[in-house]
Amino acid sequence: MTDVLIVDDNPIVRAALRDFLAGSDEVRVVGEAADGREALAAARRLRPAVTLLDHRMPIADGLSVVAELTTLSTVLVLTSDADQDLIRTMLRAGARGYLVHGEFDPPELLHAVRAAAAGYGWLSPVAASAAASALREQVSRERAEQDQLARHNRARARYRLTHREEDVLTLLSEGLPNAAIARRLALTEKTVKNHLNHIFTKLCVGSRTEAVLRWSGRE
Repeated sequence: MTDVLIVDDNPIVRAALRDFLAGSDEVRVVGEAADGREALAAARRLRPAVTLLDHRMPIADGLSVVAELTTLSTVLVLTSDADQDLIRTMLRAGARGYLVHGEFDPPELLHAVRAAAAGYGWLSPVAASAAASALREQVSRERAEQDQLARHNRARARYRLTHREEDVLTLLSEGLPNAAIARRLALTEKTVKNHLNHIFTKLCVGSRTEAVLRWSGRE
């Protein structure tokens, strides 16, 4: 038997969810809560296997409690909010699934609860799309970081800057003036200027912008 806690500030929604789950002899609703604070208290007391969590609630919304709630119960977010950033944030915080009202029926809700109790996830179509988009963005970022690292490694091998020259160039890339670079590296401005002159010579450039572009592999 899978014990379920229903968390939603709307009593009509809670009643509907109870009715959805009432037809199964594998699922038992053991408690309800109307806000995030009540949800945490109920989860600590009842230790439900699965918690159905709304997002928009008074006192404490779903987003503010989801991370802690996932330490007490497997969380399925059930909400009308299909915002992609919210979906990604909820999933990153530990929610096992995300269902959007209007995109699931009683049989699917039962399947989702069973899946969550067994350690699997369950996503409504819009949530699945958001998760896939987040994965693509992560892969894209990782590839960009790998490409940037490869460019820097090629630049290091080609230009043979000293570690201190690399430090200066890194801060130069952040747009810092000589005085700020000197403070960050505990150097004098004259020493920074000397490093920049050596950098310009090794990179065969005549300006700060050219140095940054060449070091990053964009020129």
